[in-house]
Amino acid sequence: MPWENFDLTMTKRLLSLASACALGCLASLPAETDLIPNGFDVANMDRSVRPGDDFFRFANGGWLDATAMPADKSRWGAFDTLAENNWRRIHNLLEEISSAPQAPDSEQAKIADFFRTAMDTPAIDAAGLTPLHPELDRIATIHDLNDLARYVADAHRGIGSPLFGAYPYADQRNNNDVIMQFVQGGLSLPDRDYYFDAKHAEYLPQFVEHVAKMFVLAGESPDTAQTHAELILTLETKLAGFSKTVAERRDPEANYHKLPRAEAPAEMPKFPLELYLATLGVPDSETELDLRQIDFFRSLSSFLAETPLDDLKTYLRWHAIHDAAPYLASDFETENFHFFSTVLSGTPEQEPRWKRAAQRLDSALGFAVGKIYVSRYFPPAVRDRLEEMVASMRAVLTERIENLDWMSPETKIKALEKLHTFRVVIGYPPEWRDYTGLKIDHSSHYANVLRSAHFETARQMAQLPKPFDKGEWRRSPQQVNAYYQPSAGQLVFLAGILQPPFFDPELDDAVNYGAICGVIGHEITHGFDDKGRLYDAHGNLNDWWSAVDTEKFKARAQKLVDQYNAYEVLPGVFVKGDQTLGENIADLGGASIALEALQRSLVNKGMMLIDGFTPVQRFFIAWAQQWRTQYRDDALKRTVASGVHSPGTVRSIGPLVNMPEFYEAFDLKAGDPMWRAPEDRAKIW
Repeated sequence: MPWENFDLTMTKRLLSLASACALGCLASLPAETDLIPNGFDVANMDRSVRPGDDFFRFANGGWLDATAMPADKSRWGAFDTLAENNWRRIHNLLEEISSAPQAPDSEQAKIADFFRTAMDTPAIDAAGLTPLHPELDRIATIHDLNDLARYVADAHRGIGSPLFGAYPYADQRNNNDVIMQFVQGGLSLPDRDYYFDAKHAEYLPQFVEHVAKMFVLAGESPDTAQTHAELILTLETKLAGFSKTVAERRDPEANYHKLPRAEAPAEMPKFPLELYLATLGVPDSETELDLRQIDFFRSLSSFLAETPLDDLKTYLRWHAIHDAAPYLASDFETENFHFFSTVLSGTPEQEPRWKRAAQRLDSALGFAVGKIYVSRYFPPAVRDRLEEMVASMRAVLTERIENLDWMSPETKIKALEKLHTFRVVIGYPPEWRDYTGLKIDHSSHYANVLRSAHFETARQMAQLPKPFDKGEWRRSPQQVNAYYQPSAGQLVFLAGILQPPFFDPELDDAVNYGAICGVIGHEITHGFDDKGRLYDAHGNLNDWWSAVDTEKFKARAQKLVDQYNAYEVLPGVFVKGDQTLGENIADLGGASIALEALQRSLVNKGMMLIDGFTPVQRFFIAWAQQWRTQYRDDALKRTVASGVHSPGTVRSIGPLVNMPEFYEAFDLKAGDPMWRAPEDRAKIW
């Protein structure tokens, strides 16, 4: 993905679509005031800086000097500006839909009722903690681990995430089948390293303070709340101690542990697994499970046996409050924002209420909103143009694979087979989801959120007896993103990103190839990065590489690990080259393939200067400008610690210094700060 990593554990509350009558209403929607994203513009540059000294500043210095980060953001760049514009458009759609009469039980009525209740702050505040009382009362009645297993399953059916995660998805080695996947979890902080790494030590006492405040808001005395908050840190530190790192979780082979359902309870004997599965709604016909981080679940079993039940109930109570906080009264939501956004990411202010409501709606009825968004903002011609670009990029990579000097002929055949089986979907899904049966009304915001989560869980559980649906979308089309789904062999380019500054039909090809074609190439290359390369042409985890080819690939990839390990983004804070390797490979492949596609398109067209720059120079400037980003320090630390993407400031230049065309375009010489010795430059695809 160009920005946000695709994580299947985050698909639990995915979305669906508005009915056909909504389309007939579009003509009455008012024109909105767009926030026009600042696309390619030489005014964004700082031409006083030599490209060989600091290319990020050369391409983006004008923008950096002229741009103030909004107070409700921890990061601000091209992606964020476009996302902000899309939210403004969606806001206008929601206001129009919610202010007009809608047919009872129609998707428009569900959108309207959800949005109205999410915006009704007085009613939410008046309810206080009341919506959560049934949950807390349930925890109080837990008498043994059987009760605990039933509760955890019910929490997972809803909005809760205690102890671990579970969801149905394709068997990674046989994607004809959908099986239950179990993944480590149960932590409040962004990553396990926050509990151990000295760079994050400052956050631990603030975390305890936050947990204590939340317990006080829930009715505990300050002394009891403090004791319980310290206990939460102790318990979560134990969970973190047997959790894998982000980098370790990136290895699909090391995180595949399928076993017969009948054998799984022996791996975690103290947890009543069968009781959990039955409560969650997993049918008896489901005979296999994948305990992806199997050592975590073995240790979790011991953790549950060794921890007093009252302590476990305190842990569950904390997570119930924590998971529900965004949907509760303002004092809960504000304190939750203070720690998780201000303390951990440096964001001074919350986003406006309408945007928070719209984001929650995206998790409940996002495809319903998306269908309306697409009909209004996604011209069919964009789809046609993108299909042409994808074809040109695929053609470049085809020839590159055929001509690789480090890959054997046998492996090349399989690589080409995989490349040509990729299915590409542009803009929006071929079929919209059906929300029939989802009850949304105007009685309670929390109730609407909870019912939406139950509806989505039931939808996913219904997939278990069926073959894996390779065409299912994982994100709503209005999002500013794209993704590669290995098990489905699917490349998806969402409507939300297919507009300026990433794609602008009014600008020259050099700019569009540097921006959107770079994104296209990025997603294609994900099929051949250190993780994606392990999936075959059918989307199954199946090592189709020869041992010799694997070693040659790893040697080339190691150059990227070493390169990115050296990027110091804050004093003492370095990018993690192994953790970000997949995205860095995709960036290098995306930029390199897109440039060659541009060069092919320029044959017999000449090298006309625009704004004083050649097409190749404009390509590189466009690439760097699409990654322009500002960060607050805490947010940058968080990105490096828990993200699989390098910061945008690094992505803007990281691939380029491996490309000889970059050095030629800007006449870089040995000794220039941007110079990278030829023997250190990475070239994979």
